[in-house]
Amino acid sequence: MRQLTYGAAIREALEQAMEISDEVFVLGEGADDPAGIFGSTQGLADRFTKKRVMDAPLAENGFTGIAVGAALGGMRPVVVHQRMDFLLLTLDNHAAKWRYMFGGNGGSVPLTVRAVVGKGWGQAAQHSQSLQALFAHIPGLRVAMPTTPFDAKGLLLSSIFGEDPVVFVEARSLYNSTGDVPEHPYLIPFGEAAIRRPGSDVTLVASSYLVPEALSAAEALSLNGIQAEVIDLRTVAPLDMETILASVRKTGRAVVIDTGSRTCGITAEIAARIGKEAFSHLQAPVERVCLPDIPTPCSSVLEQAFYPTSETIINAVDQTLAIPS
Repeated sequence: MRQLTYGAAIREALEQAMEISDEVFVLGEGADDPAGIFGSTQGLADRFTKKRVMDAPLAENGFTGIAVGAALGGMRPVVVHQRMDFLLLTLDNHAAKWRYMFGGNGGSVPLTVRAVVGKGWGQAAQHSQSLQALFAHIPGLRVAMPTTPFDAKGLLLSSIFGEDPVVFVEARSLYNSTGDVPEHPYLIPFGEAAIRRPGSDVTLVASSYLVPEALSAAEALSLNGIQAEVIDLRTVAPLDMETILASVRKTGRAVVIDTGSRTCGITAEIAARIGKEAFSHLQAPVERVCLPDIPTPCSSVLEQAFYPTSETIINAVDQTLAIPS
């Protein structure tokens, strides 16, 4: 183990994947730039040449379609979109449907799509949407949302060497966070959430950059004798409902936290599943913390009101604890 930043862990995963297999290549706008995409591809073009680390034009649908074809031809492409918003331009590609359309006889589509979510510093409406619920809604797609550098590396390697198309959601605001990361390649299975902090009074279910906020909230709540269990989803397709339900059956209360909008989002799905499958254990309705149903503002002052924080989570916990069991 040694300390790496989130961005460096992603870069190391790419480098090791390309060392392991010549079938792996990287394609995206600015992927071959010496600075890399926020540093996550830095130096890879020099080492593996621009035949394997390729710049792409401002034609998101086109180069994503090329990657789908390459995956069907036996390659393992990693497509990088510097903002998740740009994936909306790629939705007429059929990677998620391919196996179904051909009854499993048309080959697999081992495609990894890295999608970066901007947050803060005026990213505004076109560069900060967190659209994981949209992509989790598409059968055949897997969706990962790593929080830690350890998970960023392990889940990215699992994405690259899996046989299904993956949307790999990266939070730009986490790129400078640090954590322990093994030097050797390793895989983290999809559909296995992580309990970041054990607790007995309320379950906090979160992902991506809101996991640190949930942990901060749990620490503050503990000063008042409230022990919150914090679950990091890691992936939202598939969802690890077993871990979530086991925790809620223990605590009796839940706050579900997501980086996406409230309506039709991941929090709604999880809350519905908890309400159906752990109803007899609930001591209060499930609370939800997510982004409001409005476009992301550009103003830094408005951003501070727009994005949830640990204080927002604490307020939601207070709401669920205020209801007597």
